[in-house]
Amino acid sequence: MSKNVTEITEELVIPIAEEMNLELVDIEFKKEGKNWFLRVFLDKPEGIDIEECGQVSEMLSEKLDEIDPIDMPYFLEVSSPGAERPLKTKEDFMRHTGKHIYVKLYEPIENEKEFEGTLVQFENDTAMIEIRVKSRKKQLEVPFDKIAKANLAVTFN
Repeated sequence: MSKNVTEITEELVIPIAEEMNLELVDIEFKKEGKNWFLRVFLDKPEGIDIEECGQVSEMLSEKLDEIDPIDMPYFLEVSSPGAERPLKTKEDFMRHTGKHIYVKLYEPIENEKEFEGTLVQFENDTAMIEIRVKSRKKQLEVPFDKIAKANLAVTFN
């Protein structure tokens, strides 16, 4: 079976990111309107700047041109994941303990499939999330394998 565009891109960008002490957060290849976009999201603890995005874009673009895995016109975008960065791995959850997150589940817990709250802890493959139910706070245990999608959530106080 042949590798898809995101798998090939991941193999090409990881050595570049590691050399620059950057973390690969996500890759997406999707059509918007009539155009295709290959988006690579990178980060580091103190945040990534536009110069670093430009450097990675140039190096990755050269590598993509060499092997030419995409047989259609597309736009390459390299950027920060932004304030609502996705949480994909167990390490992401451990690193973002104490942060406000949004979680969507594969199957309901207490009749709900979506929660927003504070990630209190992550251990034994389970996220402990403090949510608000009306005026009181409640802690909810969410197994990692039930999480379909999760990301940091911006709160306005």
